[in-house]
Amino acid sequence: MAHYKETLKQTISHLPSDWLRLTTHRLDIYNEKLAKVEFLEKFENLSDKNESNLSELPTAFDYIRLGHPLSCVLEWALAKDLELNPNSVISFSSQAMPILAILRKNKFLNKKTRLVTRGDLPSYFNPEILKKVYSYDLEVLKVEQLSNLPAFDGSTIVVNGGCDSKADFVVNIYPGLGSVILVMDNDADYIKQIQHLRRRESIAMTPHNSLSVLKSLVGESLPKISQVDKTSLEKIIQAITQTSAPVALGSCGLSVQYSIMMGLIHQANENHEGKDIQFIVPPNCYGGTND
Repeated sequence: MAHYKETLKQTISHLPSDWLRLTTHRLDIYNEKLAKVEFLEKFENLSDKNESNLSELPTAFDYIRLGHPLSCVLEWALAKDLELNPNSVISFSSQAMPILAILRKNKFLNKKTRLVTRGDLPSYFNPEILKKVYSYDLEVLKVEQLSNLPAFDGSTIVVNGGCDSKADFVVNIYPGLGSVILVMDNDADYIKQIQHLRRRESIAMTPHNSLSVLKSLVGESLPKISQVDKTSLEKIIQAITQTSAPVALGSCGLSVQYSIMMGLIHQANENHEGKDIQFIVPPNCYGGTND
């Protein structure tokens, strides 16, 4: 068994409770410029992965949208397995957002994007809406084998593909848990932009889900995913807000705002074709929401 898997087993056996319980971390030991890098360096240098030693590591990120210890360990383990830089492996709670991150970056570069899959795309991923609402230059290619892809003038994203598939990016989807994107050439600019999208419009794979994938890497079966009781949650939200209006759920506040804004653009394009679309945003609107 690879050495990193022994490290994973040791880590899982002595997991600090805060790694599962907390989604924000101590800012007094947080070095923003190093963040994940410093955490992983000291994680690797620990000879004994016991709970007290793991608890003393510097915090990985300041809040869950940027990541947390278990998402960083997951990204580190996958990088070890695939011989990539850990910075090139980025996890998401969303199963679609990593693909949107590449499309967003390529839109600014006026660059085409090809999405390659061996099976059908998930039902929640609608290429036609992405092209119509976002004006993304996207081509979907369904293939039997990934080894003989035709040449393409742009970025190639392979969904659930191996690293020998001539992909620029590989997105591995874990149904019900999230997804992980691999930046195959360790391109620092793309890594930065993917992190930006995760920070502003999504979150990292959650601590519990990250742990489930980590356990699968050392031979345990992925757990059966239990569905959130959305009906009860909707009733609670309606009671708090004193309304009977339908409820939309998202992974974080910014992801909900992002969905609302793009949904309004979609609606405006269909019902007010040819008219300008403007958003009025207050100057104190939270952080990167103004983007």
